[in-house]
Amino acid sequence: MMKFLFMLLFIIPLCFLKNMFWMVYLLLMLMTYMFMNLSINIMNFCNLSYMMGCDMISFGLIILSLWVSALMIMASQSLMKTKFYLSFFLFNIIMLMVMLFLTFSVMNLFMFYLFFEGSLIPTLMLIMGWGYQPERMQAGMYLLFYTLFASLPLLMGIFFIYNNSNSMMIYFMKYNNYENIYMYMSMILAFLVKMPMYFVHLWLPKAHVEAPISGSMILAAVMLKLGGYGLLRVMINLQKIGLKMNYLLIVISLIGGMYISLKCFCQIDMKSLIAYSSVAHMGMVIGGIMTMNYWGYMGSYIMMMGHGLCSSGMFCLSNINYERLMSRSLFINKGLMNFMPSMSMWWFLMMSSNMAAPPSLNLMGEISLINSMMSWSWITMFMLIGISFFSAGYSLYLYSYTQHGKYSMGFYSFYGGVSREYLMLSLHWLPLNLLVLKIDYVMIWF
Repeated sequence: MMKFLFMLLFIIPLCFLKNMFWMVYLLLMLMTYMFMNLSINIMNFCNLSYMMGCDMISFGLIILSLWVSALMIMASQSLMKTKFYLSFFLFNIIMLMVMLFLTFSVMNLFMFYLFFEGSLIPTLMLIMGWGYQPERMQAGMYLLFYTLFASLPLLMGIFFIYNNSNSMMIYFMKYNNYENIYMYMSMILAFLVKMPMYFVHLWLPKAHVEAPISGSMILAAVMLKLGGYGLLRVMINLQKIGLKMNYLLIVISLIGGMYISLKCFCQIDMKSLIAYSSVAHMGMVIGGIMTMNYWGYMGSYIMMMGHGLCSSGMFCLSNINYERLMSRSLFINKGLMNFMPSMSMWWFLMMSSNMAAPPSLNLMGEISLINSMMSWSWITMFMLIGISFFSAGYSLYLYSYTQHGKYSMGFYSFYGGVSREYLMLSLHWLPLNLLVLKIDYVMIWF
């Protein structure tokens, strides 16, 4: 694992050289390919070195982070044209990638906490430095204070674990089982805010709407998954108390997910709609993890991977429109099928994946999550029906509103899609729909 960290660190000087924009992108892609070829032991942690290791959960999420980081650079070509603090932007992305790589690969709980919080700083820089509206300051503050407020109890909880068992290794956590409500709340709260769970989700739409395209992509694709990753890790030693308390969180997540799905129909900002749909999907993921059964863990992991690629792709699409029309409002983004018919196909493909149509990973994840929550209690059926139905509803709402209808008279002329954009969208869509062929890897290992 150390070799990949060094490779990332050695990319940093390239950020400050001239005309190295695409070189950084290519090196991240190369690194993704190298990481894919790592031999992974399905049952246990492997590739251990210097307090770092990798199991199947880390493996998938690190590949997702590398992949999306490369695509972030690809999506931000407008920065290269304007030369707006380009070197610092690339440096920021690489630092964020270093933080994410370390978060997913460290074996020590305290180090995990450190990098989990550290990944906040480059994200904040992205939003505040390259965001579009003046409200980005407020969005940055929301992001910072929501996350920091919830993460102090996590630190206390980690110290408590160390005090009890004299070890902070994630691998040894399975030997402890705490039946303490304070422990439960402190260990879990930070991850629920990061996911985000309904009630603590207010920072997410603000951050998404104000962030530049790269910020939105990494927020949707990887930053929300940090919460899921943390939950998958810490639920192991909260099993006893979890059996008593988890039902509260499942109820909040599912009812919240259904309500947020309805809220999506009220949105008139494309980015805001996509951000709210993320909250609804993550509600299902929290529900799956909290049932603490095989299908739930598996489904939440698949759903996180699928949502990462799909949500990121949808943000790319809204940005492609924004770069041409200078607006994200649905009142102005109308009738785009007249201007970019081939882009309409990509809109359709991304929307179909978002509503969990086959053969996307989202479908696989949703089937597993429905299995898991229905076996936990049949009453969840009503909320699950609502979430699934409305997710198809708001996806179609966004698609039909943007692609059909009379186009705005404010349009004069602009160029259609360029090959870079089509490549970027296909690099989101292909793994999202081809990984289903290898779903057995995820199904076996839990």
